[in-house]
Amino acid sequence: MKGGTVQINWHDTKPVLTLDFHPQSGILATGGADNDIKLWLVNSGEAQKKVPTASYQSCLSYHGSSVNILRFSPPGEHLASGADGGELLIWKLHATEAGQTWKVLKTLLFHRKDVLDLQWSTDGAYLISGSVDNSCIIWDANKGSVHQILDGHLHYVQGVAWDPLGHYVASLSSDRTCRIYMNKPPAKMKGLEKMNYVCQHVVSKAGQQLGDDNKTCKNHLFHDETLPSFFRRLAWSPDGSFLLIPAGSYKFSSTSDSVNTAYIFPRKDLSRPAVQLPGATKPIVAVRFCPIVFQLLDSKSDTYFKLPYRVVFAIATLNSVYIYDSQSVVPIAMFAGLHYAAITDIAWSCDAKYLALSSQDGYCSLVEFASEELGLPASLPEDKKVREESKNTTAQKLDGLVNTTTDNDCGSAVNRTDTGADKLIQASQSSLSTPVPSKPAKRRITPMAIDP
Repeated sequence: MKGGTVQINWHDTKPVLTLDFHPQSGILATGGADNDIKLWLVNSGEAQKKVPTASYQSCLSYHGSSVNILRFSPPGEHLASGADGGELLIWKLHATEAGQTWKVLKTLLFHRKDVLDLQWSTDGAYLISGSVDNSCIIWDANKGSVHQILDGHLHYVQGVAWDPLGHYVASLSSDRTCRIYMNKPPAKMKGLEKMNYVCQHVVSKAGQQLGDDNKTCKNHLFHDETLPSFFRRLAWSPDGSFLLIPAGSYKFSSTSDSVNTAYIFPRKDLSRPAVQLPGATKPIVAVRFCPIVFQLLDSKSDTYFKLPYRVVFAIATLNSVYIYDSQSVVPIAMFAGLHYAAITDIAWSCDAKYLALSSQDGYCSLVEFASEELGLPASLPEDKKVREESKNTTAQKLDGLVNTTTDNDCGSAVNRTDTGADKLIQASQSSLSTPVPSKPAKRRITPMAIDP
């Protein structure tokens, strides 16, 4: 793999707040504080053994304020973008004599304040948005109308995610809660149009046993509103087997300091986290799954999730990016020193060749993976996607201590700690607390990759 910051004029030197790859063409779309959406063609640097680059293609100008979030629909026909002031647009791809162009199809009006995150349903018929007005809205994309309002949060909604199987939606807020909503249509109503999401879980705190006593105390699982980011972008795995939630803040004991972490919630029990990923020096603000699953590695045992394939995902802190797979809690790569300001979003290309990230410093970084570097692709048939009753979605229960070490000392012991109401697989963060060294002004640092 090879990557680095692409030093071009992305958005007139203003912060780049979001990005996404088109699911078919691989075109990269970015949104920024200049109120525009720009489309880029990513050029491989593999032949020259250089960092990949990006070539400007076109600009979509319509928003009147900063574009905080954009996502292509899974079929690729539409692009949704959310901005300050509650602006939410749906763009449609049109064929022209000169090629293709995007035009505004619908303006979705209801949010009263900034839209911070959004996610499409798998079929592209609906989308969910989260806003500074403390609400989530499920929209009918075809009608351009509000389908349902979810207003349970008490502070900004900074992340939303739509279950690829359509049974759940999830939202993460600076009120330190993650809400899981389940689709429960009224008994007399049938059809997708009658879907109705009701809150099934409000995840906020975890119980922890105090000494030898039977008493427990509960600590918050997530950062409060002082987190220095407007984004807490959570995500479902492509098969729906688990939900990955950022902005974690966990205490190993009642007297210890909180560590930054991300939690994995297995589909079978979304009421509590099953896995805590190693803590980082900075808060985690975004997570994103690779759209392709890979064959299992013979050299690793699938310790935590009994999946017939490997799921790869990226976790972005304010200043670094970790890449993991589902066979280990030890990251397979880490990039640091890429930007001078906070990372705002991450995205994978449809063929898993590129990973892109945006930053408040006005630049984007691109990472290019060699062919089969992440592994051999595995098939994910529709009928193999995880169902509610599937046992493949649960984290394997572990007893005692499991040692996971690597040659570069990137990993450490993993144990299962009884926290009273919750049992959590926790990974030591000490070996992964790699602060970014101070850098002189105007100097870019080549990212470092740590391979297992």
